Parts: sequence; C-alpha cells; structure tokens
Amino acid sequence: MRRRWNLVVLLLLTAALASGQQQPTLDLAPDATGALSQGQMRELFRVVADKDIENDKRLRNYTYVERDEDHKLDGKGQVKSTEARTYEVMELYGEQVQRLIQKDDKPLSAKEAAKEEEKIQKEIDKRKNESDDARRKREQKEEKEREEGRQFVREIADAYNFRLVGTESLDGRDAWVIDADPRPGYEPHMKYAKLLPKFRGRVWIDKSETQWAKMDVECIDTVSFGLFLARFHKGSRIIVAQTRINDEVWLPKHITVKVDVRLALLKDFSLEEEVSFRDYKKFRATARIVGVGDVQEK
Repeated sequence: MRRRWNLVVLLLLTAALASGQQQPTLDLAPDATGALSQGQMRELFRVVADKDIENDKRLRNYTYVERDEDHKLDGKGQVKSTEARTYEVMELYGEQVQRLIQKDDKPLSAKEAAKEEEKIQKEIDKRKNESDDARRKREQKEEKEREEGRQFVREIADAYNFRLVGTESLDGRDAWVIDADPRPGYEPHMKYAKLLPKFRGRVWIDKSETQWAKMDVECIDTVSFGLFLARFHKGSRIIVAQTRINDEVWLPKHITVKVDVRLALLKDFSLEEEVSFRDYKKFRATARIVGVGDVQEK
C-alpha cells in the first residue's frame, strides 16, 4: 500500500475524482468569448469523476510494478541521499498488496526475498480464513470511506472557482487545461474540507475521452495535520500523470512530490519523491491465488 505522509496528499486528489453521482449530459459549447461557464466545467469534472471510478475498478484486474525514489535535500535544495524501492503490486482477495522486489535497483538478498514471500503468504492465509462477519465489517468500513469521499467531492465543488486556460497536447493527445483556485467566502462543512482553501491546482482533461490525464496541485499556505504530527509548508507540490492502457482504462504513470515538511517536533526538512508505474498486465477476473507466486484459473 502507498506509504508515509504522501498518502494524505494523494487522498485529497483521489477524493476530488471519486464522485458517484449519475453522469449528466455534457454540454461543452463555449460562449462568444470561447470560455466555458462554471456550470459546464463542474459538469465536466463530474463526468471525469464517474469515469475515474471505473478506472479504479479496472485497476483491480491488473498487476504492475511501482518504483519509489526518495531524495532527501539539504538546506540549499541539493540532494543529500537517495533511496529507491521497487514493488510488484497485486490484488489479493479485494485488497491491493505490495511485494518488495528491489532496493536501489538491485535484487533482494535471499533472506529479504523470503521475508517478502512470507508476508504475502500471511496475507493470503488471512483472507482465505476470514470469517463472514469479519468480511462484512471490512466491506462496511470500505463503503463508509467511499461515502465520505462522495461527500468530500460536494465540498470541492463549492470550494473552488474553475477557469479554462486553453488546450495543450499531452503524449500526442489534446487536453483541456483547467485551473482551480480557492473560492473567497467558502465555508467548509466536513472536517478535512477546511484544508481545501490551502491548495490550488491545474488539471489536464483528455478531450476525446474526457479522462483526467494530469494534475498539478500546489500548497499555498501552511497545512497542519494533528497538533504536532506534520506540517506542510507553502510551495509543497504534487504532480500526478495518467496514461491510457490497453485502449480500455487510464492508470497512473508517474507521480512527483516536492515537500517542505516538519514531522512532530523535529526540524524542517525537504523531500522529493518520484513514483513511476510500469508493466501493467491484465489477469483474468476468474483467477484465484492458490499460493505465493502461483495463479490458477478456475
């Protein structure tokens, strides 16, 4: 599973694209000046959100490789140290699981590899032996989280003003470029919605398929999580890009995170992280995992 504090930022992005509302009829005819209205852009975002829900469902039919590269920076912004970890990501009984396969682009030692295999086998055994009651509680918790995400989306629609910047080409495909800036006078209703005015962003939406292709989100004010847990400073930034896979789904391609942060009562430090995704491989939805590394069709 995605690790450390960058998950918090990614959840903000994911929530923005997690609306479960019925897809409206999309009217993107511009006015006399070539602009789109706020209503048109909100409709566009709802359509994109509905499609992203389908992308998330289809992701569960894929295995892939994820490489995380962390750069710790000194006070002058120079790289002090670099650490890279590469994972094989798979779906086990409805839950995404990571298997570490490389450190700093080198294979694991025999001892480390055995430890990873043991971890995966424990997860398989846990799911195989899960009681009906435990599974029901887990599913209820997941549904509650999805509903909270849908409510959060409603907050986002109220929290920002949208502006069509123009059209750009991404990977040879035309995309709308839309800016989102905090709306003056916005009053949050949900707990974490109070953080929304501290971010602004730009989104690239593929014109032919109305799928989001890229997001660039910037922190414009200090953001604190918990009393002393973490504090992100102004200028922290995350860029997320997606790509079209197998002519059927849009999945993550690359994530760049640049953060100035203070954790607990420690001194401030800067961190850059590059996350890349590759080798997407689709497996049959009817397959069942019978052991570590073994997949057998029904």
